[in-house]
Order: sequence, then structure tokens, then C-alpha cells
Amino acid sequence: MGDRERNKKRLLELLRAAGTGNARCADCGAADPDWASYTLGIFICLNCSGVHRNFPDISKVKSLKLDFWDDSIVEFMIHNGNLRVKAKYEARVPAFYYIPQADDCLVLKEQWIRAKYERQEFMVDGKTLSPPGNREGFLWKRGRDKAQFLRRRFVFLAREGLLKYYTKEEGKAPKAVINIKDLNATFQTEKIGNPHGLQITYRTEGHIRNLFVYHESGKEIVDWFNALRAARLQYLKMAFPELPESEQREPFKKRWFALDPQERRLLYYKNPLDAYEQGEVFLGSNEQGYEVCEGLPKGIRGNRWKAGLTIITPERRFVFTCPSEKEQREWLESFRDVLSRPLTPLNLFTASTESGHSSR
Repeated sequence: MGDRERNKKRLLELLRAAGTGNARCADCGAADPDWASYTLGIFICLNCSGVHRNFPDISKVKSLKLDFWDDSIVEFMIHNGNLRVKAKYEARVPAFYYIPQADDCLVLKEQWIRAKYERQEFMVDGKTLSPPGNREGFLWKRGRDKAQFLRRRFVFLAREGLLKYYTKEEGKAPKAVINIKDLNATFQTEKIGNPHGLQITYRTEGHIRNLFVYHESGKEIVDWFNALRAARLQYLKMAFPELPESEQREPFKKRWFALDPQERRLLYYKNPLDAYEQGEVFLGSNEQGYEVCEGLPKGIRGNRWKAGLTIITPERRFVFTCPSEKEQREWLESFRDVLSRPLTPLNLFTASTESGHSSR
């Protein structure tokens, strides 16, 4: 048996050790993880530890500060650590597969964790992974004019790059046919009111339309999400082998905003569950001249909301106000996180075709 305080100190030193990757959660990247899987040898955050508890035959967790640690378990943690274990379980993650971040929804984190450790999908000696390909199945879709969700058949043809959905189970004519080049998908669980809620956005006849869907199975909805990402990445590789609006001076308007960090888009709506968005702002990177600043530009005053922020793009400025300083800080943190990341292949199409489309 080991000395409680001595082992606690060893663990905290290991957490901060350079070159280990232990200072961030092994699964979502959250800073300062205070839990660990002592059977896998990784340091994880509280939220991810909750997922690990669901498969105790593979992963058992302890608190770094509250639980007792035996000498042998501490030694196991020392000989493993986040970077070593990630090299094993994340050896071949496909480019299209979305790796969740700390602020992503639970279903993305849960399926990422299960795919790594339970299904072992990304290990070198695991089964050969093939692109997701075609999919067909039923999803619950929110009615356009009513609040209830209706069971609808969805068919995705990967080679053709088409997503179809049908209002009748055996119907031959689809209600909509969506080309992958016009499509984007992002999880919006709070907005939709379901822990598996997925928002599919696409362009049609010069407008942007939203479909709000979910599935009872977390794995099923995440598989749909990644299948769409895989096809979109393939389209971008073929279509884009390489990679101004004037200032608007009008009163502030109250709008509902949704940030899609995956495709670096800030979408806005008149009402939270509108089928069509009113506009969007593409968020490039700091290296391209994009930045976000706290406060309002000189000479501009908000209405009732005084907590402002300004997004600066190479073409123009976008000025916003928030209902509270707390929300202002949260938006600033989210924007800065997106702007600090370099563009990925999945951003190329958006970056090449979109400039900011928003109003203050």
C-alpha cells in the first residue's frame, strides 16, 4: 500500500510533466483533467470520466484528488500517459471523423470514446476501416410548421453525393434531394431539445434551409454525421484541389445565433427553430486577418444590451451586443478558439465561396 499524500503528489507532478500530454483530457482536450482511467493509463476530465464509467470492463476511473491510489497503479500511470495511449488507440483516425472538443455535446464525446476503447476502431491492428458509404434508415424530423417530430426515411448515396428524405415510408418520390456540396451538419442538442439532435443545413433556390433530426441511438446519429462529413470531404478534394461587402449602418436587431465551429460559420436566425437562417458570417483564422475584440467600436452604442464584441474580417466588421457580460465572455472565448485554429480541408469550400453575410 502506498502513502496517500505521496502518491497524490506524484500524480499531480505527472499531470504537469512535459511531453506526456497529461495536462489535457485524453478524450476531449479539456485543460487540467482531475480524473484518470487507471486501467487505460490516461488522464481525463470529469465529463469524459462519466462516459468511461459506462464500460467498467474496459475502463475504471478514479479522482486524482479524492480517491486513494496504490503504488502499483501510480506506476502504471507513469509508464503510460495520454500521448502513449493515444498513439495506440488513435493510430489511424480517418480525416473525416470528427474528434470532439471540450465544449462539444455529450453524444459526440461518448461515441468517440466508445469508438476508441470499446470498439477499437482506430488501432493499427484493428479491422480495416472503409469509408462509411451509403446509408439508409429512419430519423425523427421536426415538422416545418409544427413542433412535433415525425418519423422519416432518409437515404444517403455516397458516390452520387446526395441525401434524400421521404415523407412516406415506401414512397418513391423524395420530399427533398440535397447535394453534398450544399450541405452542412452540426449537432445542436440544446436548440433542438434532444441529446442526439442534429441540424442539417443546405442551400436550395438561393435560400438556406435547416432540417432538425435525431435518432434514439447515439451511435446511429453520429454515424450519419460522419458519413456526411466523409462524403463532403471527398467532394472537396475533387472540387477544390487547392484552395466584399460594404459596412452596413442600421440599428441593432435581435437575432438568435448559432456557432458551427466545425465549418467555422456563425449562423443567425430570427427565431431559434426557424427552418431557414437569415445569414451567416464565415470565420477564418487569425493568420488570415480575422480577429474578435471585446467591446463596441468608437461611436457605436448598443440598445438595451451594453456588453459588446466586434468580429473583424478582411472585408468588414460585424458588431454584436450580448444580454450579459457572462455571455459576452463565453462568446469571446468560443470565437477566439475558432480563430486560433488553422483551416482544415473541410473549411476550404466555405472559405472559397463565403464572405460575411450578417447585419448588426
